[in-house]
Amino acid sequence: MKNKVPVIAIVGRPNVGKSTFFNYLTRTRDALVMDAPGITRDRIYGMGKIGKRPYIVIDTGGIGEKASAIEDIDTQTTEQAWQAIQESDLVLFLVDARAGLTNVDTELANKFRLLSIPVCLVVNKIDGMDWHSHSGEFYKLGLPIGPFGISSAHGMGVHDLVQTLFKDHFPPEITPEAETEEDDTPKRVKIAVIGRPNVGKSTLVNRLLGEERVLVYDAPHTTRDSVYIDFDHMDNIYTLIDTAGVRRGGRVELGIEKFSVIKTLQAVEDANVVIFVMDAQEGITDHDLNLLGFCIEAGRALVIAINKWDNLPLEQKETIKEQIKRKLPFAKFAKIFTISALHGTNTGHLFEAVNKAYESAMKDIPTAKLNIILEKLTTAHAPPRANGRQIKLRYAHCGGHNPPIIVIHGNQTEHLPTSYKRYLMNAFLDALKLEGTPMRIETRTVVNPYVGDDKKKDTRTNLVKWKEKRQRRNKLKHKKE
Repeated sequence: MKNKVPVIAIVGRPNVGKSTFFNYLTRTRDALVMDAPGITRDRIYGMGKIGKRPYIVIDTGGIGEKASAIEDIDTQTTEQAWQAIQESDLVLFLVDARAGLTNVDTELANKFRLLSIPVCLVVNKIDGMDWHSHSGEFYKLGLPIGPFGISSAHGMGVHDLVQTLFKDHFPPEITPEAETEEDDTPKRVKIAVIGRPNVGKSTLVNRLLGEERVLVYDAPHTTRDSVYIDFDHMDNIYTLIDTAGVRRGGRVELGIEKFSVIKTLQAVEDANVVIFVMDAQEGITDHDLNLLGFCIEAGRALVIAINKWDNLPLEQKETIKEQIKRKLPFAKFAKIFTISALHGTNTGHLFEAVNKAYESAMKDIPTAKLNIILEKLTTAHAPPRANGRQIKLRYAHCGGHNPPIIVIHGNQTEHLPTSYKRYLMNAFLDALKLEGTPMRIETRTVVNPYVGDDKKKDTRTNLVKWKEKRQRRNKLKHKKE
C-alpha cells in the first residue's frame, strides 16, 4: 500500500448524494447531479487530494432500489457498483439523514459487512438538523467505521472525514519514488466517442477497452454522463470518453437529456481526437452532418466510424458509399472506417488512425517550410483583388496546435475570401501530408504607419512658398478686374 494511491468507492441507494459528494472530493463537476434517482449509471473516476496526498474516488450508480424503468439497466448499474467495490481499498457507504435508516440500507450494510475491505458509514444531508440527536439509529448497522455526519452540498464535515480516514487507514505520505513516477507520466491522448443516440458508442468503447466497462442496452439515452476511462494500448496511453447521444435541438428534452448534451459538447472541446460514430442502417443524416460540423469547428482531430456494417445488404452499402462522396467532402481530411462494434470488425484499425490524427494535429511545422509552400500556392493561384488593389500574402508561421494554426501576414488580408482560405487550408494539408485533422488559417494585415496621418511634413522652401503666394494674389487681382 506504500507506493499505491488509495482508491475510495462511494456506494449507496439512489439519490442519497453520491455524485455531489464525488464532485466535492474531486473539486470538479465531472459527475452529473440532479434531484432525481438513477442519474449516474456507469462508474466515474476522479482524483482527490488532501494536503499533498492524492487519492482516487469512484462514483457509482444507486443500488438496492429500482431507479430505472428498465430492469436490465438497474442490473448493469449494480454490477458496475460492485466492480468499483472490488477495485477499491475503502468503501464509503452513503445514506440519507433526512430519509432516515431504511430497510434497503440495512440489507446493503449486511452485504458490506462480509467484505474483506473496510467500509465506512457516511450519513449525508445533515445540514439544518441536530446530527447528534439523529445519529443513534445509524449505529444499528454495525459497520466497522463511522457513522460520520456530513453535508456534501455544503462541505460540512467532509474534510474531517477524509483526514480521519487517511490517518487511520492509509499511509502518512506517498513515497518520493511514486511521486516522481507520477510526474514523469507522458500526456494521455483524449479520445471522445460521440454521435447520435443508439448508434453503438458504448459498444465501441467496450470493444476498444476489451471489457464491459460501460453500460450497453438496445435503447437510446442509456449513457447519460461523459465517462472518462484511462487505459493503455500498444505502449500508448489514452483517455477514452464515452458520451451521451445528441439528438436534434428541437427534440432535446429539458432536464437530464439537456445536461447530457452539454456534457457531450464539453467532452468534444476537452478531447484531442474525436471518433464520430454513425449508424449504417440509418445512413448519413442531416443531424450527423451538424454534429460533424461542430467537431470540425472545434478544431478536433477526427476519425469517422460507420457502425453496424455487418449483415448490411449490398445495395445499402453502395448507397452509404455514395452518401459519403456526396455529403462528406468538407471532412475529406478524416479517415473513414466501416466497422462492427459488436463483432469487432475493423475496430483495431481505429487506433492507427487516432495515432496518425493526433500526430498530425500536434506536429511542429518549420516557418521556412510554410513560406516555401505559401509562395508556391500564391504563384499557382494568386489571391483576388479587393477595392481595386491586389491582396498580397507575404509570409506565414505556425500559430498553434490541435488544430494546426497557420498565421499569414500580408496586405488587405481582411478582405481575403473564405473560398481562398479554404483553398489554402486544403493545399497546406496536402503539402504537409497531415491526416485526420482540420486546419485553421488566420490572417494578419501589415499596418501602414502613414495611414491616418493627416499632417504631412511641408518640404517646400521659403522662396517656393513666396512664389505660390504671389501667384494666388495675382489670380485674385485679375478676377476682380
